[in-house]
Amino acid sequence: MAVWFAGSKEGSDDVAIWGVRKENDHWTRPEKLAHDIEEPHWNPVLYQDPDGELLLFYKTGREISRWFTKIRRSEDGGKTFGQAEELVKGDRGGRGPVRCKIILLSDGSMLAGTSKESGIWTAYADRSEDKGKTWTLSNPVMIDVEYHGEHTARDSGIEVSEQSFFGRGVIQPTLWESEAGQVHMLLRSSEGNIYRADSMDYGRTWGKAYDTGLPNNNSGIDVVKCPDGLLVLCMNPVGENWGPRTPLVLMTSADNGNTWKQEAVLEDGEGEYSYPSIAAKEEQIYVTYTYDRKSIAFWQFNRKEIQGA
Repeated sequence: MAVWFAGSKEGSDDVAIWGVRKENDHWTRPEKLAHDIEEPHWNPVLYQDPDGELLLFYKTGREISRWFTKIRRSEDGGKTFGQAEELVKGDRGGRGPVRCKIILLSDGSMLAGTSKESGIWTAYADRSEDKGKTWTLSNPVMIDVEYHGEHTARDSGIEVSEQSFFGRGVIQPTLWESEAGQVHMLLRSSEGNIYRADSMDYGRTWGKAYDTGLPNNNSGIDVVKCPDGLLVLCMNPVGENWGPRTPLVLMTSADNGNTWKQEAVLEDGEGEYSYPSIAAKEEQIYVTYTYDRKSIAFWQFNRKEIQGA
């Protein structure tokens, strides 16, 4: 299954959550999964519980700094979903997953990367030990930057909500667990590079974020850990704040993210190829992303095809 948000323009009141399922090697027609109120909907995230229940998380609200998270549950693989509920009652700012997938840790808990976009952008991890019913927020993950309310992308051609161009810091963590209890996040940033932070206690507390040297254009990234430990990262290798969202590449790391190698170019033409989502199961790797803000692209690789592709 794949999900996304769509409407007349990012941040418009008609923007809803849409989804498709793949059946017998064919994708179903897109269906509107959620448009609960006449306000923008954003950033859907799917998570399948080990018992088979499928959870759909998404944001609602006109202001990114005050949006809130809703959750719907499906018992039939996404064919139907139950009523929407607020993930954390009274939350404004966005608990639970902000954009990237939730991971299941070795202790059985769920861990979601989240962030807040108000002034200094700040990341967190949100942890649930009861299948997403209640959540506990970590300490903030930040970098040392100053922000005085200035516009950070005056001449950018990126068609995002105007409010997105304000703020500095790190947001939208993507997570993996390297060893039992040792969890790591890579972070989108306003500083031209991807940042990283580490936790030694199953994501409850985190160290300070530090620069990885990997370029970042202040656009989304996603990483997945394969069963053999290989990390696969999908990203735009552009080191410019609000820079172009092309090309889009796959990188791999065999040493827990200390060094990276570019393995494949998914897109390199004019346009915008952004906000990737990457997942792995056994020998298969699945990638989706926004294709020029007009459609959703999907790739499926065998694990052996990634290196040397």
